[in-house]
Amino acid sequence: MALDKPYLDVPGTTIFDADQSRKGYWLNQFCMSLMKAENRARFKADEDAYLAEWPMTDEQKAAVRARDLNWAMRTGGNIYFLAKLGATDGLSFQQMAGSMTGMTEQQYRDMMIAGGRSPEGNRVVGEQGDAQGPVSQSAAWKAWQEAEAQQALADAVESADAAAKGKASGHARITASVFSSHVPAIGAAVDHGKTGEPYWAPMFKGYDFSKQWMKENTPDVIFLVYNDHATNFDLGVIPTFAIGTAAEFEPADEGYGPRPVPVVKGHPRLASHIAQSVIQQDFDLTIVNDLKVDHGLTVPMNLMFGSPAEWPCQVIPFHVNVVQYPVPSGARCFALGQAIRRAIESYDEPLKVQIWGTGGMSHQLQGPRAGLINAEWDNRFLDRLIADPKDLSTMPHIDYVREAGSEGIELVMWLIARGAMADVADVAGGKAPKLVHRFFHVPASNTAVGHVILENQS
Repeated sequence: MALDKPYLDVPGTTIFDADQSRKGYWLNQFCMSLMKAENRARFKADEDAYLAEWPMTDEQKAAVRARDLNWAMRTGGNIYFLAKLGATDGLSFQQMAGSMTGMTEQQYRDMMIAGGRSPEGNRVVGEQGDAQGPVSQSAAWKAWQEAEAQQALADAVESADAAAKGKASGHARITASVFSSHVPAIGAAVDHGKTGEPYWAPMFKGYDFSKQWMKENTPDVIFLVYNDHATNFDLGVIPTFAIGTAAEFEPADEGYGPRPVPVVKGHPRLASHIAQSVIQQDFDLTIVNDLKVDHGLTVPMNLMFGSPAEWPCQVIPFHVNVVQYPVPSGARCFALGQAIRRAIESYDEPLKVQIWGTGGMSHQLQGPRAGLINAEWDNRFLDRLIADPKDLSTMPHIDYVREAGSEGIELVMWLIARGAMADVADVAGGKAPKLVHRFFHVPASNTAVGHVILENQS
């Protein structure tokens, strides 16, 4: 089931959605750079040299050189960003808008003086309005399209061959959920070869089963819910929910230098699809095209995969604000998990997806109550997470704070992963998941460690 994009049949119109944002990220960032006078001067002095500094596609650079705004929008450009390019050339917004219509500047001006373009005949492709003709194109774009058509023909032949050989079709599905603490000291123990020391060995032993299970159940994509620890998001911008849509995510420097772990490979198409679907389900997500990942994401990856040269699957990072109150409620997180499941299951590719909830368990890192651990409460939380997550989702924030410590609120992120499982009635009403593994350990540095693996039953 494809996403609902009713705006695709509006003539002469490009809606800047999550897919466009993903495609056009570096093009639009380049345009933003032209807000600084020194950058405009460098660009004017040597366009090719300046464009070479930006990891844009060859087509995007060609569109910029041609000053073809229609072409630039086709490659992901947004008119508000592209306006910086027009301003660098000394053009007014009216001149830029007119350049995309096929009219002369005077004809466009006359149309606006007469009251502007009428919506009559221009609401749906195929009507008889004055915006229904071919898109105005530069000679450079026409030449590019001719070459592109030849490549498309070759791709079609290759695709037909793949179909003849029985290439799989279908939709993505969530196969399992994984829950784990993401203590930074665990990452330090891995990085410095201390996993076998008496203090650490019992904790890492609890993940031995998990590593073997992951080898046998490696997904195509992991949707990994975590919180940024004042690494990407400072107090200037605090998104409640943010999804990473980039192709790669480098390890962040949290003050000790970046961790020596592989770059995380994203899945931009699925991430953009999830973003669009979830927002259409009335959840407000921040779309992040440039993101570094901290221990909140990389430590669970180490615990489940060890320390490979490359991570064996793609990852979609999903940040939840649990640093500054107000933080999202458990009920909101649980419902969000259901929306994410619907989004994933509507993706037209037979991907195996796991959803991970990370953070917690009980811990407090600040104030005279620092060091708080509540093992009894933690284990009751695990019981309820497995058997009655809907009731667990109604627990108020203050219970987390009083019982699990100020930083124990991270556990609301586990409810996103649990809400995405097949037994949640609001989604699928499927069978209860299979409990594959459960582990609890105290302490890892300042924190209680909890870990659960649940498999969806077909």
